[in-house]
Amino acid sequence: MKLVKVMRVKMFNVKSALFVMLGLVLLSGCDRNVEGQKKRRENRPAPVAVAPIERGEIDAFRMFSGSLEAGASFVVSAKVKGRIMQVLVDLGDVVTKDMMVARIDDAEYKQSLAKEKADLMVAKANLAEAKSLLEIAGRTLERTTTLHERGVTSDKDLDTVRSDYLAQGAKVAVYEAEVARGRALVNQGKLQVGDATVKAVWSGDDSVRVVAKRYVDDGAIVQANTPLLEIVDLTPLTAVFFVPEKEYGSLQVGQTVSLQTDAFGNEQFEGAISRIAPVFENSSRQARVEVRLPNEDERLKPGMFVKAKVKVKSVSKAVIVPADAIVTRDDTQGVFIIKKGTPTAHWREVIVGIRHGNRVEVQGEDLDGLVVTLGQQLIEDGSPVNYEAGVSVRRKSRRDQ
Repeated sequence: MKLVKVMRVKMFNVKSALFVMLGLVLLSGCDRNVEGQKKRRENRPAPVAVAPIERGEIDAFRMFSGSLEAGASFVVSAKVKGRIMQVLVDLGDVVTKDMMVARIDDAEYKQSLAKEKADLMVAKANLAEAKSLLEIAGRTLERTTTLHERGVTSDKDLDTVRSDYLAQGAKVAVYEAEVARGRALVNQGKLQVGDATVKAVWSGDDSVRVVAKRYVDDGAIVQANTPLLEIVDLTPLTAVFFVPEKEYGSLQVGQTVSLQTDAFGNEQFEGAISRIAPVFENSSRQARVEVRLPNEDERLKPGMFVKAKVKVKSVSKAVIVPADAIVTRDDTQGVFIIKKGTPTAHWREVIVGIRHGNRVEVQGEDLDGLVVTLGQQLIEDGSPVNYEAGVSVRRKSRRDQ
């Protein structure tokens, strides 16, 4: 029995050994199969999407937010106090140069003017009388002087006549002053009567403007210099925005600016920088920039919010790739390029320049052919690629331009 048991144990050990050997063989075969599949995968071209490397012009733009202001504006004020008889224009009305826009009650000023004219007439009459008396006193003085020289009249008589002549001359001077004062008062009265008719007067070549605000109504009592209306010029307008210090150096007078406003969606309005402030605001550390906007159709209005796009740089002969082509490897930016006629991707380090939409300017060596835009995670420098199977982005890149 012991012999049989020993035989069974030996047979079991032999079988176990055979199974272990068989397992090792199978595992070895599996490892070789996995390594073969891995090598085949490594040698298999990776599917990628590509786009052509372009050469041409690319522009750099900056965006700013601002608002529109009237090209010119002024407030029409009352020059005299009184009751507003009528305001002849209202909000949005068109006003021409020297047009009457309001009337102030002028009855009191007309009455005052009539009184000043009457006083002037009296002063003139007094002056005429004084001049006549002066002329008589002058002739009397001449006769008395002649008689005095002959010894007919005394010194006292001559002094009396001379004194009368001087007195009449003083009266003439007084009445002449009264006439001058009367004329000044009459002129002032005429101005007051004229100022009761309020006109829109401005300098410049533009002959038409628009009422932006109305401050008073008919019947209101106003004092001199009380604002009545605000009148603005809509052609041209001024777009105003503020720029920080880092953008200040890229702007200059004459640069073209494209403007958009929510009122007209994506429609572009062209203008040019007309003024750049030489100082920065203390509170915001930003400088004021003004853009002259023709606005000939007067569609844009003062107070509108605008977005301004300014071209700050342009490169005429740039190497341009899609933004999706730029990847970072080991903290270095670069692209994978594919030479024409070769199925291999090559890594090229690049320096990124201007970005405009999906187009990016790059600088580097040996940048020619096609550039990989999708699938970069599957490849390394020298990896085989299959860009025929990849998704072409040529149309997409053109649309993003």
